[in-house]
Amino acid sequence: MKNLVNKLISCGIVITLLACIVFVSVSGNPGTEEIKKSLSREGCTLKQVVVLSRHNIRAPLSGAGSALATITPHEWYNWSSEASELSLRGGTLEAEMGQYFRKWLETEGLFDPNYMPEDGAVRIYANSKQRTIATARFFSTGLLPVYNAEVEYHCEYDTMDPVFNPVFTFVSDAYAKAAEDEIHKMYDPALKKLSDNYDLISNVIDVKDSDDYKNEDFTGFNTDDSMFSFEEGKEPAVSGSLKKACQISDALVLQYYEETDTKKAAFGHNISEDDWIAISEIKDVYGDVLFTAPSVAVNVSHPLLMEIQNELSTPGREFTFLCGHDSNLGSVLAALNAEEYSLPQAIEKKTPIGSKLVICRWEDKSGEELISLDLVYQNTDQLRNLSILDTDNPPCIFGIRLKGIKEAGDGMYKAGDVMDRFTEAIDSYNSILGKYEQKKAA
Repeated sequence: MKNLVNKLISCGIVITLLACIVFVSVSGNPGTEEIKKSLSREGCTLKQVVVLSRHNIRAPLSGAGSALATITPHEWYNWSSEASELSLRGGTLEAEMGQYFRKWLETEGLFDPNYMPEDGAVRIYANSKQRTIATARFFSTGLLPVYNAEVEYHCEYDTMDPVFNPVFTFVSDAYAKAAEDEIHKMYDPALKKLSDNYDLISNVIDVKDSDDYKNEDFTGFNTDDSMFSFEEGKEPAVSGSLKKACQISDALVLQYYEETDTKKAAFGHNISEDDWIAISEIKDVYGDVLFTAPSVAVNVSHPLLMEIQNELSTPGREFTFLCGHDSNLGSVLAALNAEEYSLPQAIEKKTPIGSKLVICRWEDKSGEELISLDLVYQNTDQLRNLSILDTDNPPCIFGIRLKGIKEAGDGMYKAGDVMDRFTEAIDSYNSILGKYEQKKAA
């Protein structure tokens, strides 16, 4: 099999993974970003933390007998959980992350050792799906090992809570057309460049030996067959090659995290780390296309933005853990107008499994309130090796920058500026209603 990276370089596209060092070149952004060794800010006192987390490792969303079974002649990994549910590895990794946060919070003085929070000081709230509830429980066990923390979920088990459900709460014909035009303008170039990625996954799963290919139910991937759907009460949707390729990409990436034998994870093929990045890129592009165009992001993240803003404004709240999905992280960051980034030491470059947007409120020596935003995630080796996290082996910590706001130093912003950004994002949704409801009524 041809090396995908060489093919991409010949087309002028460079995907670079700089593992085990602290700098990464950011696609579309000149300069470098640094992986930090700690969430701490020197000379500042930690006052509050709000975490928006993606669930940890799960089984693929489709189980036995699904399209995944007929698109390849190979048997997928024998998962320790049912389809879409948190795996045993995912639970272990999340407990480790909770313990890491506990030790960091103790170091900062926000938590005492064996902390027993008073009413309202800590809130843990998850979407009502198994993988998010379970992730929150494992995290809370590591965070508060001697305290029986309540994990809130507000809807019937295994359904989507409106706060975390990235659905359109308003759609009109004019709005749908404007949103689709925005998506095409932003992401058509990325979609067209997926041809080599599609060839790679086709080779890895040996699609030509599959029942689907032999029965002509599947004839190959195309880069120009995406059809979008925007309906009120539903998530943004796309049909065609991108959707099918994303299902395969997702399953392969999860299999790579779980399967200790890298060759088995690739169904007997010897592929490189760069190839795994290219496989994951399909899923990353899928998430960007559906959830990060500005007019879409402020719509589907609206309830969650209000929830986070409310948590940051709740008196007496010290720590909040909100557990949802990659679509939540992607849409919230897009709605907040975060700068483009590409995460180092990860094959998922945007919202890795178990990743967390950590929003910290600090007070400097002069009494001024500041806010930092970082993405915290376990690197690929930590995920695969179940590495214990501590100060000598911390998770990756990557600073998020917000466009149009002046930094106050050390990756922090004035608290008022960040809170204003939340208000702007929330108001953008109201502007959509005002603009398109009139056209809809007319």
